[in-house]
Amino acid sequence: MGTSHMTISIPNTWLSVPAAGAPCTIIAEVAQAHDGSLGMAHAFIDAAARAGATAIKFQTHIAEAESTPAEPWRTRFSQQDDRRFDYWKRMEFSPAHWAGLKAHADDAKLLFLSSPFSPAAVALLRRTGVAAWKVASGELTNLPMITEMARDGIPMLLSTGMSAFDEIDTAVAIAREHRAPLAVFQCTTRYPSPPEAIGLNVLDDIRARYGCAAGLSDHSGTIFPALAAAAAHQAEVIEVHLTLSREMFGPDVVASVTTAELAQLCAGVRFIERMRAAPMNKSGLDPALQPMREIFFKSVVALSDLASGTVLAPEMLGVKKPGTGIRPARLESLIGMRLTRAVAADTPLRDEDLA
Repeated sequence: MGTSHMTISIPNTWLSVPAAGAPCTIIAEVAQAHDGSLGMAHAFIDAAARAGATAIKFQTHIAEAESTPAEPWRTRFSQQDDRRFDYWKRMEFSPAHWAGLKAHADDAKLLFLSSPFSPAAVALLRRTGVAAWKVASGELTNLPMITEMARDGIPMLLSTGMSAFDEIDTAVAIAREHRAPLAVFQCTTRYPSPPEAIGLNVLDDIRARYGCAAGLSDHSGTIFPALAAAAAHQAEVIEVHLTLSREMFGPDVVASVTTAELAQLCAGVRFIERMRAAPMNKSGLDPALQPMREIFFKSVVALSDLASGTVLAPEMLGVKKPGTGIRPARLESLIGMRLTRAVAADTPLRDEDLA
């Protein structure tokens, strides 16, 4: 394999150090959003790093190796490309270009990922060096290619947007056979995915069925499913498509988050992790709250100037801030008690004032 991701300073997340309880890896998926522009691809790396992502992911297409010229358009979106094959051809980068993108990601302290779509792409990326193998949903049944990737023993990330558990089982078994750290992604292959199609519950099913890390590859075009996955399901890996602007060209823009939204997502996931790491015990009082209690709570106070020896009657007492005196809950028990000193109006009563 090429340059190891462990030679650079990458934040400690599940993908950099696969282990239970490791912080969530947040992957910014570029896919074809660069539209064949190498400069744009590099711009995405900088944008993802500034937003706080821990990994950048591309897709590596080699037209002749993955497609026939007769491949039909699923949805015709490009006036520039007569055939889908022409589009894949335009999305290709040279080995030197991929090496440059990897080096840029290293410099930006991002894990470098790219999904291969052919054995030739696997070989190219192996020479380039990737932090993990990401298997796209459409490649989950490409068992020869998965087997070839798994032999490296690096983490395997399996997207499952077009497969049920029977097909997922087979791909997982290949990763297990090669003892590769494994994350299985709940993924919905709808662009954009509506709330009813996200399937967050599947993260728990994945963890229970395979005993591995559970991830979410989200195509909703919002940050909400990713935050819910982190909060409610403790997802080890989250992947979202990234766009530099909603005005950009490309089929994935409607299913992507902007750079500003990615920054919110990253900050939110880290906030959620800090909350989870600090469980609260409500059976006792946090001493740090005492100053706030004195400010916001109330005390029993004298409503008028009272002389020493006064026997307290209901009309003499009230409840006002601050909370530095006897608590309001004891007000009725004070009726009939005698003051041991003179008390001015609005003075919080204390136990030493009473006999």
